[in-house]
Amino acid sequence: MIARAHTEWYVITGGPSSGKTTTVNILKERGYRTTIEHARHYIDTQRVTGKSVEEIRANQIAFQRGVLDMQLNEEKVLSRGEVVFLDRALPDALAYYRFLDLQVDEKLTRALKKVSYKKIFILDPLPLTNDYARTEDEMAQKKIHVLLVEVYTHLGFPVVHVPVLSPEERVDFILENLEYE
Repeated sequence: MIARAHTEWYVITGGPSSGKTTTVNILKERGYRTTIEHARHYIDTQRVTGKSVEEIRANQIAFQRGVLDMQLNEEKVLSRGEVVFLDRALPDALAYYRFLDLQVDEKLTRALKKVSYKKIFILDPLPLTNDYARTEDEMAQKKIHVLLVEVYTHLGFPVVHVPVLSPEERVDFILENLEYE
């Protein structure tokens, strides 16, 4: 196995509609450094140019590569020694490539050999609610959740399952399960 540079980064992830962004926003309100979800941000940047969500998602390879590039660029500039909560991370991209049955981008394969996260918090799914950017159904939600667990576990990252609780209780649960050295 390739040695990975140590970081103080924690990943908040889970399938669609699992409360990731709500959880990350509460962590930010409590004073922690956080990141944004790049898939939604990518959609928003493309919508500004006049494209519809359907047009953006029509080319899944371009969509996934756009999201991947944003994630790579953000993780490249984060301080490895700073505690940061990421709203999804690079391994999420691998789960989505597998979900969509896309050939995995070589850039992602290389990056996955180098990335390091202190702990992965996978949020148990909540009832699915769709919005302008989220188009998955309940079956997709469950499959993506399973793929995320498989990917992070296979890559050897420590995974903690976060049960369905109120948003504030989920954040408390996460903070109680951090690792400090």
